[in-house]
Amino acid sequence: MDPHRFTAPTFGEAVREPGKKWAFWYFSPAEIPRDLPLATSTIRALSDADASLGRLQGLGALIKDPELLLGPYLTHEAVASSRIEGTQTSLSEVLQAEADGAAAPNEDVAEVERYIAATREGYRLIRTLPISQRMILQLHHTLLSGVRGQERSPGEFRRSPVWVGSPTDSPDTAPYVPPLPEEIPRLLGDWESFVNTPGDLPTLIRCGLMHYQFETIHPFLDGNGRIGRLLVNLMLLEEGRLETPLLYLSGYLERHRQEYYERLQRVREEGEIQQWLQFFLTAVRRSADDAVARAERLVALRERYMTDASASRSSLYSLVELIFGNPFLTVARLQRHTGLTPQGARNVIKDAVARGWLQQVEVRGPGGRMYWVAHEVLDIIEAPWTYA
Repeated sequence: MDPHRFTAPTFGEAVREPGKKWAFWYFSPAEIPRDLPLATSTIRALSDADASLGRLQGLGALIKDPELLLGPYLTHEAVASSRIEGTQTSLSEVLQAEADGAAAPNEDVAEVERYIAATREGYRLIRTLPISQRMILQLHHTLLSGVRGQERSPGEFRRSPVWVGSPTDSPDTAPYVPPLPEEIPRLLGDWESFVNTPGDLPTLIRCGLMHYQFETIHPFLDGNGRIGRLLVNLMLLEEGRLETPLLYLSGYLERHRQEYYERLQRVREEGEIQQWLQFFLTAVRRSADDAVARAERLVALRERYMTDASASRSSLYSLVELIFGNPFLTVARLQRHTGLTPQGARNVIKDAVARGWLQQVEVRGPGGRMYWVAHEVLDIIEAPWTYA
C-alpha cells in the first residue's frame, strides 16, 4: 500500500506499527463523523433517494401480502451480492435448487443459499435486537458455515492482517490494507455506537457512512462485502424506513462494481465522502425504482392469476401462492404446500399448464425429477433493469 496516496486525515491515515522499521503500511480509520455538512449535489441525491424509498415503502404497505414478493427479491439480492465477490451462478439456478428442496448442486449455489439464510436470520433478529457486534458475528457464522470459506473463521473477527487486491498482491503492492486486528475492537465499538445513535444525520446518509466504515474496517477474513451490504437493509428496517425488505441494492452495485470499489477507496485516500454518498444514494434510488416497477408487474400478474383461480374448484389458488414465491415448481413442492396426493398435485399442475401459467423445463436430478416454471413470473424477475 502506497502511503503517499492517503491524504485525507479526516477519515484516517496510513500508518506503520511503531518501532518496526520494516513493518508494512496499513490504513487506520478515523471515527465516523457525527456531523457532516452536505454538498448541494448530495442533498439533491438524498431527496431523490428518499422519494424513491418512500414509494417502495408505500407499495409494501399497499400490497396485501408483501411477504409473497420477498422470496424472489431476497434471492435477487443474494445472487447479486455474491457475484460481486466472485461467485458465478444465475438467479434461475438458485431458484430451481430451492424448489428442488435437496442439497445445492454446486458450491456457488450453496454460497448464495447461505447468504439467503443469513439474510432471513438478520430479518428475524432485527425485530427484537439492535444492530450490534453480537449480531454481525452470528450472521457471519451463518453465512460461511458449511461452504467454501468455512476455514476463514466463521463467526469470529479476524486475528491476522489482510489486504485487498489481486491474489498476487502483498501488503506492499495491494491498493488497500485494512487496520490491524488490534484496532478492530475500538473501531467496531465506535461503529456500533454510530449505528445505534440516530443523531442529526438523515437515515440514508447514516446508512452510507455505516457501510463505508464497515468495509473499511474489514473485520472478517472473508464475507465483509456480503455482510456489509446486508446491514444496509437491516438498518433501514430498524429505523422504520422499510417495513418489508424489498430493496435489492446489490443489483445496482454489481452493475457498477468498479465504481463501487473506487468510490470507497477514494474516501480513504482523498476524503471524497460527498462523491461516495452521491453514488450510494443513486444506488438506493435506482434500486428502489426498479423494485417498485417490478413489484407492480408482479402484483398485476398475481391478481390476474388469483381471479382465474377463484373460479376453479381445484387447488390452483395454492399453486399461485407458490409460484410467486418461487416460479420453479415440482410435484413434491406442491404436495408439501397443499397436502395433496401425488396425482392430485399433478392434476393441478396440468390445469396450470393448460392455462399457460406453467411450462415444463427439464427432467434432472436423482430419479429424473420433473420441473415446471411459471415463465411469466420468471420473465419479470429476470427482466433487464428498468433503471440502469
